[in-house]
Parts: sequence; structure tokens; C-alpha cells
Amino acid sequence: MGTAGFTYQEVGATRDMDRPLPAGYHTLRVRTRLGTGGAVQRVAGSAVLNWRMHRAVLGVTLEPEAREAAPGVGVIVGIGVGRLRLRAPCRVVWTLREADRTGWGYGTLPGHPESGEEAFLVERLPDDSVWLTVTAFSRPAVWWTRAAGPFARWGQRAYAHHCGRALKRLARAH
Repeated sequence: MGTAGFTYQEVGATRDMDRPLPAGYHTLRVRTRLGTGGAVQRVAGSAVLNWRMHRAVLGVTLEPEAREAAPGVGVIVGIGVGRLRLRAPCRVVWTLREADRTGWGYGTLPGHPESGEEAFLVERLPDDSVWLTVTAFSRPAVWWTRAAGPFARWGQRAYAHHCGRALKRLARAH
């Protein structure tokens, strides 16, 4: 997928977890252990692909163009309440569906308060443990996210932790 329409050049950079993230951005990697076994991996992977993980995070709304994440699918992420709800347009840039790894990454579009990419990967390791890794690189795109400084980065890290807790609950429920 090309960079047309995105607010950054490094489209797809979150796909390869072994490569360093692009320079010039704030980065994060948050890992949450979800449990063990193939059943946990399948349930968690499905919940990531079909947006259930995001919808299970308190205060977050999602308006996806499709039932599942797939390259090119647009999604508007809403954070906050009422008139204070922030609407952040994104587009899925990659998906991964393998036996032991499932996930996707999306990039920011014009109107998003940040510029960059965020990815959600569920992975079952050789020891049978299952993990969610949230990886992101971003920088402020508007004056008020620049002014928020460390608070904006704290919010992104908190969101990644909330995603992990929500997915852990969803995986345990099945």
C-alpha cells in the first residue's frame, strides 16, 4: 500500500517487529501476557481482527468500514465523551493471519491529532504463552497535541495497556 492519503511516509513500518521503528517519532511497545495455548491465541486473534478488543476498552468507540480489519479499511476511533469526544480517522495498512500470529496495523489520516502508525499483534510463542504487543510510532499533528506533550504520550501508553487488559478479559471469557 502506498503512502497516498496518510499523514506520514513510513507506511507499514510496524509490520516487522524485528526492525527498529522510524526515527523522529515517539515510539512505544507494550506487551501483555494473555494466557497460554492455541485456544487463547485464536480467541484473542479474532477479537483483534473483528474490532472486539477496541470496543471492549471503556470510553472508546469505533466506526469501521468493514466487519474485520483488512488493508484499505477505514476506521474512525473515538475517544472521550459527548462533545469532548475526539474523532481520529485511520486506515488499516496491513494484516497478518498466521497459525501463531494474528494482527494488523493502522495509519493516521488527515484530521487525526497525531501522525504515525499503531499495530496490534497477538502471538503464541514456542513456550505456548500468548501475548498482545501494541507497537506505535507517532508525533503531534496539531497544536494541541504538541502542547499536551508528555500527557499525550502517557495517554497512548495507557490506551495500549487498556487494550491488553480488555483482550485478556475477552480471551478468558471463552
